[in-house]
Amino acid sequence: MQVNDSILLATPDSIDVANRQQLMQLESPVVIDVKNADSIQLPKQWIPNPTKATWMALVFPGGGQIYNKKYWKLPIFYAGFAGCAYALTWNNRMYKDYSSAYKDAVNNNWTAKSITELIPKRYLERTSSTQVTELLRKRKDTYRRYRDISVFAFIAVYALSVIDAYVDAELSNFDISPDLSMRVKPAVIDNQWSSRGGLKNQAVGLECSLEF
Repeated sequence: MQVNDSILLATPDSIDVANRQQLMQLESPVVIDVKNADSIQLPKQWIPNPTKATWMALVFPGGGQIYNKKYWKLPIFYAGFAGCAYALTWNNRMYKDYSSAYKDAVNNNWTAKSITELIPKRYLERTSSTQVTELLRKRKDTYRRYRDISVFAFIAVYALSVIDAYVDAELSNFDISPDLSMRVKPAVIDNQWSSRGGLKNQAVGLECSLEF
C-alpha cells in the first residue's frame, strides 16, 4: 500500500494549537467603526439657541415661542397682545372724542355734534357750562391716562414674551438628570479624643452628600 506524500498526518500537538487559535478568535472583542457605518445613525437632540430665540421674539411677536417649539404659550401671549391692542384702540378713540368736545365747549360751541353725542341734552339744559366743561376735561384726561397705560401694558407683554423665549432656550441646556442629587441621612461620627481621659467615643449627626 502506497501513501501519498501530499497527505500530511495531523499530530495531536497541531490539533491543539489550531483549537487554541480558533478559541482566541471567538473570544476577541468585536470593534464596530461607528464613524464609517452608514447604517448606524444616532438621533440628535435638538437644543434651541438662546440668541436666535431672542431675535425671533424681537422681530415677530411669539416668534421665540415658535422657535423653541413651545406652541402652548402662543394663545397666552396672543391673548395679551389682543387685549392690550383693544384697550389702546378704545381709549385712544374716547380720548379724541372728549378732546374734540372739550375744545368746542371752551369755544362756547354747545350745539356742536361732538358735545351732543357725548353729553345727554337733559344734562346740558340743567347743568352750567362751567361744570360741563370741567366734566369734559376730566374725562379727556382720564382716557388719555388709560391710553398711556395700555401702551405700557402692550410693551410689558412684548418684553415678557422676549424674556420667556430667552429663558426657555437657556434652560434647555440645564442638566436635570437623576445624577444630580443631594442626600441627607443620619450618621455615627467617631471622635478621636473625648473630654474624659482622651478615650475614643462616638456621636450621632447628619451626613450630607452631593452626587454629580
